[in-house]
Amino acid sequence: MINRSGGSSSGSVTVPAASAVIGSRYRAPERVGIVGAGMVGLSTAWFLQEHGVQVTVLERDHVAAGSSWGNAGWVTPSLATPLPEPAVLRYGVRAVMSPASPVYVPPRADPRLLRFLAGFARNSTARRWRAAMEHLVPVNRRAFEAFDQLAAGGVRVPTSSAEPFLACYRSAREREMLVTELAEIRAAGQKVDFELLGGAQVRALQPVLTDEINAAVRIDGQRFCDPGRFVAALADSVRVRGGELREGVDVRGIRDRGADIAVELATGESALFDAVVVASGAWLSELAQPFGVRLPVQAGRGYSFSVAAHAVPAGPLYFPAQRVACTPLGDRLRIAGMMEFREPRAPLDQRRITAIVDAVRPLLAGVELASRRQEWVGSRPCTPDGLPVIGRTTSPRLFVAGGHGMWGITLGPVSGQLVAQALATGRLPAELEPFDPLR
Repeated sequence: MINRSGGSSSGSVTVPAASAVIGSRYRAPERVGIVGAGMVGLSTAWFLQEHGVQVTVLERDHVAAGSSWGNAGWVTPSLATPLPEPAVLRYGVRAVMSPASPVYVPPRADPRLLRFLAGFARNSTARRWRAAMEHLVPVNRRAFEAFDQLAAGGVRVPTSSAEPFLACYRSAREREMLVTELAEIRAAGQKVDFELLGGAQVRALQPVLTDEINAAVRIDGQRFCDPGRFVAALADSVRVRGGELREGVDVRGIRDRGADIAVELATGESALFDAVVVASGAWLSELAQPFGVRLPVQAGRGYSFSVAAHAVPAGPLYFPAQRVACTPLGDRLRIAGMMEFREPRAPLDQRRITAIVDAVRPLLAGVELASRRQEWVGSRPCTPDGLPVIGRTTSPRLFVAGGHGMWGITLGPVSGQLVAQALATGRLPAELEPFDPLR
């Protein structure tokens, strides 16, 4: 329903008693608005439709316009770990201020960014990493099941088996950090099957690797997809099942009116719903902060491009030391990487593309790095503690779902499934408790 009277977006809300939200008196919403048409937002819409809810998706640009389109497309729950880790602190201030660094922080006075970076540094300890990893394990375990449900329900772009998935290194010593991390992932309760390979073994598996690669880890049981095609197919499925998807619609504010919730558009219109889910990626904080979501969601920008290769690898390649991922997409190879903490609207920085090219040139053979296509930058939504923000805000009618960092493709469907369950039943699934947006 569209109300053309407009209204204020002060964000002040009155929270009803818990009995109005949870328990026998809970009334499931019939009409839900979702802000954001990326993997998380569209998955939420799709799973809400499974509960018979009428959905409208509002997108400021177009489907998969944010971080969902040009990323590596990995569906790798065994590797979905918290981004803040002790290794990040080893870069040092001089390194992170270099455009050639895998982790780059452009020097500027930005209090919001400084607050995020301070929180990120506090959480980059072994103890906090382990605690956050244990919180991710229950959703990681359900990731494939959610993808399989989408496929069974008509999403027509499949995921592919990532066999082999290879993490490649110049030396066995360089590999030790990942081997230690995989052991810690197992200790946290996450299933991960891996095998150590020598240089000759890994080069025989993937002839695109040069003699610079002398050690690898083969990680089994993972998948990958073409993320842009997958999200577009997910949007098509939402439409076919009766959902409305409005692209080019800029949301300026959200107002809880007591009986319903108004999403205020740049046009001056107000779209009215029983509940709203904000899944707007790196822009989540702009709409959610008035509803008690104080944890900053910062853009961690990643870059990618595609190239032709004389022999496209059969599965994904990962160069952890360089923080670069390679994924076979049809007859081309997508090369993605870098982490850049910068304002999401900033233009593509060509120096970051050059840094990726320089990083992989010695490692890949028969790859036409000079003939790049689809150069892209997208803003991953990152949180300072490495955990997503998923759940109810100070308004029982406003939920948020985002902050997945590098794992929005892997965890987007299961996140949408759990948010839909919470909205349909009035009960928050146990898996979402550590991701409380009000923490």
